[in-house]
Amino acid sequence: MAELTHGGDVYSLAEEYAGPILDFSANINPLGLPERVRRAAGASLADCARYPDPLCRGLRKALGERLGLGPELILCGNGAADLIFRMALALRPRRGLIPAPTFSEYARALEAAGCRTETHFLREEDEFRVTGDLLERLEPGLDILCLCSPNNPTGWPVEPALLEEILLRCRENGTAILLDECFVSFLDQPERYTMVPRLREFPNLVILRAFTKLYAMAGLRLGFCLSADAALLEEMSRRGQPWGVSIPAQAAGIAALGEAEYLRRTRELIPRERAFLREGLEGLGFPVVGSRANYLFFRGPDGALARRLRPMGILLRDCGNYPGLGPGWYRAAVRAREENAAFLAALKKVKEGKG
Repeated sequence: MAELTHGGDVYSLAEEYAGPILDFSANINPLGLPERVRRAAGASLADCARYPDPLCRGLRKALGERLGLGPELILCGNGAADLIFRMALALRPRRGLIPAPTFSEYARALEAAGCRTETHFLREEDEFRVTGDLLERLEPGLDILCLCSPNNPTGWPVEPALLEEILLRCRENGTAILLDECFVSFLDQPERYTMVPRLREFPNLVILRAFTKLYAMAGLRLGFCLSADAALLEEMSRRGQPWGVSIPAQAAGIAALGEAEYLRRTRELIPRERAFLREGLEGLGFPVVGSRANYLFFRGPDGALARRLRPMGILLRDCGNYPGLGPGWYRAAVRAREENAAFLAALKKVKEGKG
């Protein structure tokens, strides 16, 4: 079996620990699956004797109405990772650029498509931000740039002025951009950082979003991408299985788009608990970097912190396997207050040598 490189593997920990598990390794909305979404997914089971709509027409229409876009600019998939691979296979780029550290599936997808991938290492002295140095790497002959904003695992969004320069440079050079905005809704000012309103200006731009994190729908697998390049979306559609989005996932997605109160509660909870968790981590002597989304990126005492928390039933994302990082870097999801307090208490025990 391939090594598991992502967070959220509660199944392995359940083989070691019999009690309730606190999962800080996956950046899921702590409010959990909205009740309306749960009901919609359950009710849709009555229709599961037939194939799902391969074009996701109802879901794309609902998404278009929410985003102010025509449904022809939207392609749905079996989670964000599915669409990353589809884009790589549709474009078949020869040369790609990826800042690091960042989400590993960009590199895996480009590799699967036969692309030669170059890495732009973000510097610790810049707190692992994307800076103007990246512009120097954007030259003719670069086929694709993968950019995550806010970045995973650092939580830094790309500043709008710099992102504008990047988009203009890539359009001038004919470089496709995969802009991953899966965590943008957790920012304090998401409208300042999203490029959705600029989509038609940049036909080389593909924006990636997902229901996974915002609506706590990780197990339902539902993502979507946006592009003004209809031919690219058509090719991406052909590069995946024809029924990639299940009937329950489509029903759940449509229901989630009506969850205004859930989003309001999320936008109250995340900044409050993020500040609580940041203060607690820094009070323990663990410096926090970036962390503008629903997770905190911090420096721990050594490379064994995640392993020491496992006997307490706590999962923490060890970021030592991210290119550009090393032992001692961690990412913790923002959870509800009781869970966050329990996490900080466990960290205190570990630091005092009691765990």
